[in-house]
Amino acid sequence: MVLKIRKYGDPVLETPCDPVTEFGSDELKQLVDNMFETMYANKGVGLAAPQVGVSKRLTVIDPSAGEDPEAKIVLVNPELVKLEGRQVGEEGCLSIPGFREDVKRAMRVKVKAKDAAGETIELEGEELLARAIQHENDHLNGVLFLKHLSPLKRDMIRRKIRKLQQSGEWD
Repeated sequence: MVLKIRKYGDPVLETPCDPVTEFGSDELKQLVDNMFETMYANKGVGLAAPQVGVSKRLTVIDPSAGEDPEAKIVLVNPELVKLEGRQVGEEGCLSIPGFREDVKRAMRVKVKAKDAAGETIELEGEELLARAIQHENDHLNGVLFLKHLSPLKRDMIRRKIRKLQQSGEWD
């Protein structure tokens, strides 16, 4: 089922999430499936639970955007344990549609997390995967990619969003 994506302005997006404590439940499996379906329907490569209104430390990522079934990643209660190098690249966010900006991120990351069944996993990624892991992990900490922009760019985007909200084009 495709879920409603929360947009900038919804407080759930800027609130740190609670850890997932129950693993392997039908409810968790269904949420993961719905999040992948929602992400693909919106042409994303990552989606965090708060983006669908669930304040839990859960994210789904697929850098292949659905092209490779083996590329699907579920990270529950992720911790970034290593960040290396530097990259600058364009990022967007399903919760801030229509806006894309260059963001500085680490080139390579190592993350430790649980899968949906509660098994511990470690994953290393670079380039797009590293960017997606960092972006989605930020969501779990209540941080939007706008916080990585200069104050001038951030204010410009916020003003544009306010105008969209006032005109009813930002629900």
